[in-house]
Amino acid sequence: MRKIKLKTAIKADKEIVFDLSRSIDLHKISTEHTKEKAIAGKVSGLIGDGERVTWRAQHFGIYQTLTSKIIEFERPDYFVDEMVKGAFKSFRHQYDFKDLEYGTLMIDYFEYKSPLGILGNLADSLFLKKYMKTLLEKRNQTIKEFAESKMWKQVLEK
Repeated sequence: MRKIKLKTAIKADKEIVFDLSRSIDLHKISTEHTKEKAIAGKVSGLIGDGERVTWRAQHFGIYQTLTSKIIEFERPDYFVDEMVKGAFKSFRHQYDFKDLEYGTLMIDYFEYKSPLGILGNLADSLFLKKYMKTLLEKRNQTIKEFAESKMWKQVLEK
């Protein structure tokens, strides 16, 4: 199992950062370069406990679909989503939110298993882990930009 851990300090209230992190609409904005769209389940607004979303996106020139479900949820401290169906053998993404003196520390724990055994392990070593880390960093940067600039109102106050 591959693991990626990211820490992002954000100068905004924990509740805002938490809600931006579960916003389907902000996720679409942060992944425009992959043409990602929510096509089933919760397709806009804030995803919550027990809800599913199916995404369709273009990665490596191929359109793929992936369905994930929120399996743990404690607002505004953490939530976890897991893949139900998709290209990975499995994945689990945990989001933790800690109060800082000047805002929020968002911590991502992303764990995944690639399919295809030895070929999947080779893909991980050559490019996949770096690709996934870059995708998560871009998403976190978008959350940070929206939270710190008050653009969050465009997403959360619809």
